[in-house]
Amino acid sequence: MLGEIRTGKITDSNAEAYFVQIDGLTFKLKKEEITQEETPEIGGQITGFIYDNQKHEREMTQFLPFAQADQYGWATVTRVQRGLGVFLDIGLPDKDIVMSLDDLPLDPARWPQKDDRLLVRLETDEKDRIWAKAADENVFDQIAVRFPNNLVNKNLLARVYSSKSLGCFVLTNDYYLGFIHESQMQQPLRLGEEVKARVIGVSQYGRLNMSVLPRSFEEIDDDAAMIMMSLRRKGDKTLPFSDKSEAQAIKDYFGISKSAFKRALGNLIKRGLVSQDKEAGTIKLIKDEADE
Repeated sequence: MLGEIRTGKITDSNAEAYFVQIDGLTFKLKKEEITQEETPEIGGQITGFIYDNQKHEREMTQFLPFAQADQYGWATVTRVQRGLGVFLDIGLPDKDIVMSLDDLPLDPARWPQKDDRLLVRLETDEKDRIWAKAADENVFDQIAVRFPNNLVNKNLLARVYSSKSLGCFVLTNDYYLGFIHESQMQQPLRLGEEVKARVIGVSQYGRLNMSVLPRSFEEIDDDAAMIMMSLRRKGDKTLPFSDKSEAQAIKDYFGISKSAFKRALGNLIKRGLVSQDKEAGTIKLIKDEADE
């Protein structure tokens, strides 16, 4: 019975609440949680969501939760308890709902953390305990929309809805489906985690292939970034410097030592961002991911 929207008879009231009887059980409905326009009367019927609160007292509320038995909704993780699962805020005034560890990834590193969000529905077991159940892949297939064709190299915010050893399935804020392979992340992503991911292609299954690895230009150090910026400012993207240039000339132009210049330049060449013509004594910007 618990975890459902039910209608019952008002049998009593006091200054703070009405008392509603359903199938021989009495539920407390706080007056501050009534949303209907009509003023309830003793002997009349009233409808609300029924549950047991943190103190295991039976309650009814007309503040309907985001998620219900037949309705999926986004719930926010409030705390994690090893050996039990994660507690979720589904919009009830005084009750968080647990998602059992049986419904969580085997690897605790992939468990949600506080403030992560999950798409869930409610399920009540034979002991009248309400549990949160995560939406499966079919649900995300139904709510997703088709993405445009111009998203490659775009950064999108996405929410992880399935975290596995092979990779993670995500839903972007625009409701596009995506997949992040394990090779495109520095560490496992958590279920419910929001990530900033870059589109790197489209899979044969109609999902966006995405990456949370930093772009090459985001990984370079300050000296390399300064060289990149100097090259960008040139119309031909070329500068009259190389690893053979005089130390004083490098110092005068870039403000760094020749050894620091060579180290930064080697990093940029290795990443395929800059080329060097030693005979001409020049370096050239050949790939600028900042423009992608």
